[in-house]
Amino acid sequence: MYCSSVVGFSHNPANVIFRQSIAYTSKICASKNGSLRAKVNDEYDPLLQAAISAASLRLQETLQPEPLFHDPYAGCFFPRQFRLDDKKQCSLHYLLATKFIDDKLVGFSNQTDGLKQVVLLTDGMDTRPYRLSWPASTRIFDISPDRIFREATEKLQRNGAKLPKGCLFRHIPLESSNIQQTLCADGFNGNRPSIWAIQGLPVMNLSSFEEMLITVSGLATKGCFFLGVLPARVVETNIGTESSVRQWMEKLFLSNGFRVEMVNHEEVARSFGKLLAPGNYKSVLFVAEQLRFSDDQMETWRSEFQRLEEEGDEEGFEEL
Repeated sequence: MYCSSVVGFSHNPANVIFRQSIAYTSKICASKNGSLRAKVNDEYDPLLQAAISAASLRLQETLQPEPLFHDPYAGCFFPRQFRLDDKKQCSLHYLLATKFIDDKLVGFSNQTDGLKQVVLLTDGMDTRPYRLSWPASTRIFDISPDRIFREATEKLQRNGAKLPKGCLFRHIPLESSNIQQTLCADGFNGNRPSIWAIQGLPVMNLSSFEEMLITVSGLATKGCFFLGVLPARVVETNIGTESSVRQWMEKLFLSNGFRVEMVNHEEVARSFGKLLAPGNYKSVLFVAEQLRFSDDQMETWRSEFQRLEEEGDEEGFEEL
């Protein structure tokens, strides 16, 4: 297994994303001697608050008479006296996206020969590793903020959350100095099929998402899928007509080796018997297929080509 670093990287994408994220997670406070210090506090941690908000939506949906999906673990993140807010229209977009991603992940995992690797780009409170029906021997990797993931995992384990039999789960801290190396050290194989999904990962702008897209492109083998939600922060500067957004997305993904399809929220809603009210909701659902070989596939191909050339040279020498 080669699992080489992404070709052309002069810096690590995780660092870019983390540096932009950490600015939002620290509160500047004055100490007794008047100096300034950074204090990470749950109340002022928007990444944690966003993860909790998403989990509350999953809990709220699970308690409905006919939920889109069932998340038996979402409640463990909240105290018993926690009061749920009334559902809003933006909540339905999140719930539809969650159901859509759930179905695609399970569908691709069960239908694709040899697909035993799933990479989830999350907010740290994603319960998919525990609540979805993964095929036996599936390796699941979660890339998310480390602090949020560790706190969430403690609560999940205290509440009896278990992986499907025979599956393996590994956490890759978003703060890792090299996400590619960490993934490979934990068992990811760049020569084998994988599926990637993004929902909740704190991507602050287009540049950050492009860096992550390059990472996925370097590790995912040809024919693999990358799907999920393109965050509003990434899309908002490119909002226009649906056709203009579609053209912008096609150009962005194709330049990184992917053929992408933009998925309409309204169509997803209709497929599940739901109705979305008109509104300017900026996040975009997508499904993208890898058109290139991964870095490891290219390295394997180069090694094999070199071996064949050397064998040919030796045969020619013997004839002489």
